[in-house]
Amino acid sequence: MIASLKGIIDALSQDSMIVNVNGVGFKVGVPTSVLSELGIVGGEIKLYTHLHVREDDISLYGFGSIDELRLFETLITVSGLGPKTAMGMLSAMSADHVAMAIASGNVEILTTIPGIGKKTAERLILELKDKVGGVLISAPAGKAAQENADAVTALISLGYSVAEATRAVGTLPSGQKLSLEQKVKLALQHLGGS
Repeated sequence: MIASLKGIIDALSQDSMIVNVNGVGFKVGVPTSVLSELGIVGGEIKLYTHLHVREDDISLYGFGSIDELRLFETLITVSGLGPKTAMGMLSAMSADHVAMAIASGNVEILTTIPGIGKKTAERLILELKDKVGGVLISAPAGKAAQENADAVTALISLGYSVAEATRAVGTLPSGQKLSLEQKVKLALQHLGGS
């Protein structure tokens, strides 16, 4: 099994990259976060990988952190949720926000992800709530993420994308007790560039 790759990026596409490892090019499906943060043609990269084997396809998926890889492998254990849908989830939202939405049972946030309907979101929460809540979210980060879930939902209802909302809420000052109204106001200020 291929557990990780370290090499030079030869080419990029919308959802994958070719990583040259000592003269062998591996096509690796990656979430958009990896493409935007680590994807520079000619640059060196290290990816933690999952080799997915079906009778008609062998695919390699890569992630910038072990936590992202673990979440991906946990997501694909849900019946009816394949690696492409799981990769789409991790492209639409950060691993922390996907885990937070599942752990807090927030169907609304999950259904904003393309390809995830209400039934799939409910199945994800039912099957993974305990696994994701206990294993993948560290206590302080998980608590902070759960405290800000309402602010993310409020921003989404105002028309912002999941990515915009989660990024804006991620800028909120930690350690301060803020009301939902204050959180949304600060996040809107960040979105407005002020």
